[in-house]
Amino acid sequence: MAPDQHALLSCKDIRVSVPGRLLVDELDLALRHGELIAVLGQNGAGKSLTLMTLAGLRQPDTGRVSLRDADIHKSQRQTTAQQLALLPQVIDDIFPATVLDTVLIGRHPHIGRFRWESTEDYAIANGALQTMGLDGLSARDVLTLSGGERRRLAIAQVLTQTPDVYLLDEPTNHLDPQHQLDTLRVFRRAADAGAGVIASFHDVNLAVRFADRCLLLFGDGRWELGESETVLTESKLSQLFATQMEGVSWRSHRLFVPTSDHPTL
Repeated sequence: MAPDQHALLSCKDIRVSVPGRLLVDELDLALRHGELIAVLGQNGAGKSLTLMTLAGLRQPDTGRVSLRDADIHKSQRQTTAQQLALLPQVIDDIFPATVLDTVLIGRHPHIGRFRWESTEDYAIANGALQTMGLDGLSARDVLTLSGGERRRLAIAQVLTQTPDVYLLDEPTNHLDPQHQLDTLRVFRRAADAGAGVIASFHDVNLAVRFADRCLLLFGDGRWELGESETVLTESKLSQLFATQMEGVSWRSHRLFVPTSDHPTL
């Protein structure tokens, strides 16, 4: 099957596994302009590995990943990085660096060899810091930041990359409720402006509030992709998380809470 010509990022029949275990079997997905897809599943279900596979950082066992209409594994990494940004779940800072120097790393795919950052690059970087509430910390050493501040800096770095596609692995890790909502509003606005976003979550209710579609990963090869209102149900979520989930009405949303300490499966 040919790649979806209208998709920013697509995959066909990709299989993701670890030794002795099939995690995702024959996944078909097409991310379009203006869309935010949430990835949900238990720990170890393959969320991070699937995002890494979609980013072209690991080969799928089978199948193909296409960025626009090009095989992502046949594209130059700089070209890919100009179009796609990956936010890892964990980032280790080994060497001292300022907040501003760190966020400017996001501009590197757009800077030619032997060139320095331009005035425009600095403006984009400073704008991303302001968006994430870090504009007063640009001279700080990253090693002095709190966990939440470092997470917001990592998000500012991918914003500085100005891609068409954002792949976000647990973007709300280490963030308090205010910054969780602020961060997801940033990516909701990015999607509404034409970007495509795929983000993994542990909190199903953040997916309820912000996602257009949801990808459920059951960790045994099975998956389900559909409109949020369709796939986010008590029965499917109880199976997904192996604990009873109950839906409750809140404003215009239906939120979900675990109601049992014992697995249902």
